[in-house]
Amino acid sequence: MQPLFPYEPGALIHKFESIVDRLDLAKILPKEQPVELELGAGDGSFFVQYAKLHPEHNFLGLERLLGRLRKIDKKSQRAGLQNVKLVRLEASYFLEYLLPGKSITALHIYFPDPWPKRKHRKNRLVNEQFTELARKVMIPGGVVHLRTDDLDYFEQMNMVFDANPAFEKVETPAVLMEVKTDFERNFHLRGVATQAVSYRLISC
Repeated sequence: MQPLFPYEPGALIHKFESIVDRLDLAKILPKEQPVELELGAGDGSFFVQYAKLHPEHNFLGLERLLGRLRKIDKKSQRAGLQNVKLVRLEASYFLEYLLPGKSITALHIYFPDPWPKRKHRKNRLVNEQFTELARKVMIPGGVVHLRTDDLDYFEQMNMVFDANPAFEKVETPAVLMEVKTDFERNFHLRGVATQAVSYRLISC
Protein backbone atom coordinates (compact mmCIF):
# COMPACT_ATOMS: atom_id res chain seq x y z
CA MET A 1 0.00 0.00 0.00
CA GLN A 2 1.40 3.40 -0.97
CA PRO A 3 1.74 5.94 1.84
CA LEU A 4 -0.64 8.90 1.67
CA PHE A 5 2.18 11.42 2.04
CA PRO A 6 5.18 9.99 0.17
CA TYR A 7 8.47 11.76 0.52
CA GLU A 8 11.61 11.21 -1.47
CA PRO A 9 14.78 13.27 -0.95
CA GLY A 10 14.99 15.95 -3.61
CA ALA A 11 11.35 15.62 -4.62
CA LEU A 12 9.09 18.65 -4.83
CA ILE A 13 6.28 16.80 -3.03
CA HIS A 14 5.66 18.38 0.36
CA LYS A 15 6.43 16.26 3.41
CA PHE A 16 3.63 16.88 5.90
CA GLU A 17 4.55 17.04 9.56
CA SER A 18 0.89 17.53 10.47
CA ILE A 19 -2.43 17.46 8.65
CA VAL A 20 -4.25 19.43 11.36
CA ASP A 21 -2.01 22.49 11.65
CA ARG A 22 -2.06 25.21 9.01
CA LEU A 23 0.91 25.37 6.69
CA ASP A 24 3.55 28.03 7.01
CA LEU A 25 3.96 28.78 3.32
CA ALA A 26 7.08 30.85 3.97
CA LYS A 27 8.79 27.67 5.17
CA ILE A 28 7.79 25.38 2.33
CA LEU A 29 8.16 27.80 -0.60
CA PRO A 30 11.59 29.04 -1.73
CA LYS A 31 10.77 32.74 -2.07
CA GLU A 32 8.39 35.22 -0.51
CA GLN A 33 6.24 36.09 -3.53
CA PRO A 34 2.57 35.73 -4.60
CA VAL A 35 1.20 32.19 -4.45
CA GLU A 36 -1.05 30.53 -7.03
CA LEU A 37 -2.74 27.18 -6.49
CA GLU A 38 -3.99 24.61 -8.98
CA LEU A 39 -6.48 22.08 -7.63
CA GLY A 40 -6.35 18.82 -9.55
CA ALA A 41 -3.18 19.46 -11.53
CA GLY A 42 -3.59 16.28 -13.61
CA ASP A 43 -0.42 15.44 -15.52
CA GLY A 44 1.00 18.92 -14.87
CA SER A 45 0.49 20.21 -18.43
CA PHE A 46 -0.86 23.56 -17.32
CA PHE A 47 0.98 23.71 -14.00
CA VAL A 48 4.50 23.29 -15.36
CA GLN A 49 3.99 25.57 -18.37
CA TYR A 50 2.45 28.37 -16.35
CA ALA A 51 4.94 28.17 -13.48
CA LYS A 52 7.77 28.36 -16.00
CA LEU A 53 6.24 31.47 -17.57
CA HIS A 54 5.88 33.18 -14.17
CA PRO A 55 8.97 32.74 -12.00
CA GLU A 56 7.85 35.86 -10.08
CA HIS A 57 5.05 33.76 -8.51
CA ASN A 58 5.09 30.61 -6.40
CA PHE A 59 2.86 27.69 -7.45
CA LEU A 60 1.24 24.98 -5.39
CA GLY A 61 -0.06 21.95 -7.29
CA LEU A 62 -2.53 19.64 -5.60
CA GLU A 63 -3.38 16.11 -6.69
CA ARG A 64 -4.86 13.08 -4.92
CA LEU A 65 -3.30 10.47 -7.22
CA LEU A 66 0.30 9.65 -6.38
CA GLY A 67 1.20 8.59 -9.93
CA ARG A 68 0.10 11.95 -11.32
CA LEU A 69 1.93 13.81 -8.58
CA ARG A 70 5.18 11.99 -9.31
CA LYS A 71 4.74 12.78 -13.01
CA ILE A 72 4.35 16.48 -12.22
CA ASP A 73 7.39 16.28 -9.95
CA LYS A 74 9.53 14.87 -12.77
CA LYS A 75 8.28 17.45 -15.29
CA SER A 76 8.90 20.30 -12.84
CA GLN A 77 12.42 19.14 -12.08
CA ARG A 78 13.24 18.65 -15.76
CA ALA A 79 12.03 22.20 -16.37
CA GLY A 80 14.31 23.43 -13.59
CA LEU A 81 11.44 25.03 -11.68
CA GLN A 82 12.40 26.64 -8.39
CA ASN A 83 9.02 28.17 -7.61
CA VAL A 84 6.77 25.13 -7.12
CA LYS A 85 5.62 22.72 -4.41
CA LEU A 86 3.34 19.71 -4.80
CA VAL A 87 0.73 18.44 -2.37
CA ARG A 88 -1.15 15.14 -2.14
CA LEU A 89 -4.45 15.77 -0.37
CA GLU A 90 -8.18 16.20 -0.91
CA ALA A 91 -8.92 19.69 -2.24
CA SER A 92 -11.69 20.88 0.09
CA TYR A 93 -9.84 19.67 3.20
CA PHE A 94 -6.67 21.40 2.06
CA LEU A 95 -8.50 24.71 1.54
CA GLU A 96 -10.49 24.55 4.75
CA TYR A 97 -7.95 23.28 7.24
CA LEU A 98 -4.38 23.63 5.96
CA LEU A 99 -4.07 26.77 3.84
CA PRO A 100 -3.57 30.01 5.76
CA GLY A 101 -6.25 32.65 5.29
CA LYS A 102 -5.65 35.34 2.66
CA SER A 103 -2.63 33.57 1.20
CA ILE A 104 -3.56 32.76 -2.41
CA THR A 105 -3.49 35.27 -5.26
CA ALA A 106 -4.94 32.97 -7.94
CA LEU A 107 -6.85 29.71 -7.79
CA HIS A 108 -6.97 27.46 -10.87
CA ILE A 109 -9.62 24.71 -11.20
CA TYR A 110 -9.57 23.13 -14.63
CA PHE A 111 -11.81 20.28 -15.77
CA PRO A 112 -12.77 18.88 -12.35
CA ASP A 113 -14.82 15.69 -12.36
CA PRO A 114 -18.29 16.79 -13.59
CA TRP A 115 -20.20 13.98 -11.85
CA PRO A 116 -22.82 14.16 -14.63
CA LYS A 117 -25.47 11.93 -13.04
CA ARG A 118 -27.98 13.98 -11.07
CA LYS A 119 -27.67 11.81 -7.96
CA HIS A 120 -23.90 12.34 -7.94
CA ARG A 121 -23.81 16.12 -8.40
CA LYS A 122 -23.46 16.61 -4.66
CA ASN A 123 -19.89 15.34 -5.13
CA ARG A 124 -18.86 18.23 -7.37
CA LEU A 125 -15.97 20.30 -6.06
CA VAL A 126 -17.32 23.70 -7.12
CA ASN A 127 -20.48 24.35 -5.09
CA GLU A 128 -21.81 26.99 -2.69
CA GLN A 129 -19.46 25.86 0.10
CA PHE A 130 -16.48 25.99 -2.23
CA THR A 131 -16.99 29.71 -2.92
CA GLU A 132 -16.68 30.37 0.81
CA LEU A 133 -13.54 28.25 1.09
CA ALA A 134 -12.06 30.21 -1.81
CA ARG A 135 -13.04 33.52 -0.22
CA LYS A 136 -11.23 32.66 3.01
CA VAL A 137 -7.91 31.59 1.48
CA MET A 138 -7.63 34.27 -1.21
CA ILE A 139 -6.18 37.75 -0.92
CA PRO A 140 -8.46 40.70 -1.83
CA GLY A 141 -8.26 41.08 -5.59
CA GLY A 142 -7.31 37.44 -6.05
CA VAL A 143 -8.94 35.60 -8.95
CA VAL A 144 -10.52 32.15 -9.31
CA HIS A 145 -10.11 30.70 -12.82
CA LEU A 146 -12.45 27.88 -13.88
CA ARG A 147 -12.65 25.70 -17.00
CA THR A 148 -14.86 22.75 -17.92
CA ASP A 149 -16.27 20.91 -20.91
CA ASP A 150 -19.56 20.15 -19.09
CA LEU A 151 -22.22 22.80 -19.75
CA ASP A 152 -24.33 21.85 -16.74
CA TYR A 153 -21.33 22.10 -14.45
CA PHE A 154 -20.35 25.40 -16.09
CA GLU A 155 -23.80 26.78 -15.29
CA GLN A 156 -23.39 25.63 -11.70
CA MET A 157 -19.96 27.25 -11.43
CA ASN A 158 -21.41 30.56 -12.62
CA MET A 159 -24.47 30.27 -10.41
CA VAL A 160 -22.63 29.67 -7.14
CA PHE A 161 -20.02 32.38 -7.71
CA ASP A 162 -22.63 34.87 -8.96
CA ALA A 163 -24.59 34.20 -5.76
CA ASN A 164 -21.62 35.05 -3.53
CA PRO A 165 -21.41 38.86 -3.17
CA ALA A 166 -17.71 38.63 -2.31
CA PHE A 167 -16.92 37.85 -5.97
CA GLU A 168 -17.37 39.60 -9.29
CA LYS A 169 -17.08 38.06 -12.75
CA VAL A 170 -14.07 39.28 -14.73
CA GLU A 171 -12.60 38.53 -18.13
CA THR A 172 -10.16 35.64 -18.24
CA PRO A 173 -6.81 36.95 -19.53
CA ALA A 174 -6.03 35.81 -23.07
CA VAL A 175 -2.46 34.93 -22.08
CA LEU A 176 -3.83 32.56 -19.44
CA MET A 177 -6.18 30.90 -21.93
CA GLU A 178 -3.24 30.17 -24.22
CA VAL A 179 -1.85 27.71 -21.66
CA LYS A 180 -3.81 24.48 -22.11
CA THR A 181 -4.29 21.45 -19.89
CA ASP A 182 -3.97 17.90 -21.22
CA PHE A 183 -7.75 17.45 -21.00
CA GLU A 184 -8.31 20.69 -22.89
CA ARG A 185 -6.03 19.74 -25.77
CA ASN A 186 -7.75 16.37 -26.10
CA PHE A 187 -11.20 17.95 -26.05
CA HIS A 188 -10.25 20.42 -28.77
CA LEU A 189 -8.72 17.69 -30.93
CA ARG A 190 -12.06 15.86 -30.74
CA GLY A 191 -14.02 19.02 -31.52
CA VAL A 192 -15.45 19.29 -28.01
CA ALA A 193 -16.06 22.88 -26.89
CA THR A 194 -14.75 24.01 -23.51
CA GLN A 195 -15.92 26.84 -21.27
CA ALA A 196 -13.94 29.26 -19.08
CA VAL A 197 -14.86 31.89 -16.52
CA SER A 198 -13.02 33.92 -13.88
CA TYR A 199 -14.13 35.58 -10.64
CA ARG A 200 -12.27 38.23 -8.63
CA LEU A 201 -12.55 38.49 -4.86
CA ILE A 202 -13.75 42.03 -4.12
CA SER A 203 -14.46 41.72 -0.39
CA CYS A 204 -13.52 39.43 2.47
